[in-house]
Amino acid sequence: MSGPLAGTRVVELVGLGPGPFCGMVLADLGAQVLRVDRVEAARAIDRQQPATNPMNRSKRALGLDLKSPDGVEAFLGLVEHADVAFEVFRPGVAERLGVGPDACRARNPRLIYGRLTGWGQSGPLAGAAGHDLDYLAVSGALEPLGRVGQPPTAPINLLADFAGGGMLLALGVAAALYERERSGEGQVIDAAMVDGAALMLTPFYGARASGAWGERGTNLLDTGAPFYDVYETADGKWLALGAIEPQFYAALLEGLGLTGTELPAQMDTHGWAELRTRFSAVISTRTRDQWVERFAGLDACVAPVLTPVEAPAHPHHEARAAFRTVQGVPQPAPAPRFSRSTLDDPRPAEHPGVATAETLADWGFDAIAVAKLQDAGVLI
Repeated sequence: MSGPLAGTRVVELVGLGPGPFCGMVLADLGAQVLRVDRVEAARAIDRQQPATNPMNRSKRALGLDLKSPDGVEAFLGLVEHADVAFEVFRPGVAERLGVGPDACRARNPRLIYGRLTGWGQSGPLAGAAGHDLDYLAVSGALEPLGRVGQPPTAPINLLADFAGGGMLLALGVAAALYERERSGEGQVIDAAMVDGAALMLTPFYGARASGAWGERGTNLLDTGAPFYDVYETADGKWLALGAIEPQFYAALLEGLGLTGTELPAQMDTHGWAELRTRFSAVISTRTRDQWVERFAGLDACVAPVLTPVEAPAHPHHEARAAFRTVQGVPQPAPAPRFSRSTLDDPRPAEHPGVATAETLADWGFDAIAVAKLQDAGVLI
């Protein structure tokens, strides 16, 4: 693999989405990522079907029994050759299995050991169950989401799980790798999704403290402003308006055919309800794509609301080659882009056990040892 992390070896102990997402990001950036799945889960996979999960792209995969002493020893053998290992268990589970940070770093002091959990490794909720919505709720990130007069709106699990969890751990790994170049030592990363969700809300904590942010759904960026919202079009689709600055707002009015019409002032909050009514009435007269054509060439911060099925075919994405199709599944291409460190196209995901001997040979295991583990049922 090429990329800025080329030559970096990562062992990913398979878990729920944020962990594989972190591994995907590292693999996209050039790291050699080895997924280690539970042996029972690996046996249950239908190998007649292709592996298509985009979060497993560009990774090798093993099925290993960590409840067996031989499986634990094999895992620690992998760690000896790794730069990074990470897990997504509740606190204490990795230690009980014998693959916690102390055991791993005893074998490889330069190892960076990442721990990704919902609540973190400490605190009264550390051992509690939770999901993205819970972390959002406790971090203060859920309450501001939604329209005025409506309950907080539960988003899909992007904010805590993936941005505040998987991406945060990937950033932590990159930072720890950089620090290791100076110190020569590894360290343990405690990445908590509740911390990450709160971190995403940093500017709004500041706005709330200064009095610049009010009740949910009444502010400039949370659907309170009629010129920063989505509107239904004649064909039941949606158009997004983001015309905040005066020059963009003027272009918006031009595109809507409202230039010269008597309207409330843009920033007069008392007139926002009237503006919303006027915008909605006009936008409902044309289809989404007709509005796209109408606003072509106008710098009005207006965009079609595309489905994930439609998005890859958008001309901007096509011009930037921003999506790839791997194993028949369209998916975002690796990002960000670098001037020198070219990122490879993603390789197809693979099922655990597809290339076990080849993979482990690359990680320093001899063929006899691999065969013994397979014969014992410890390794797929």
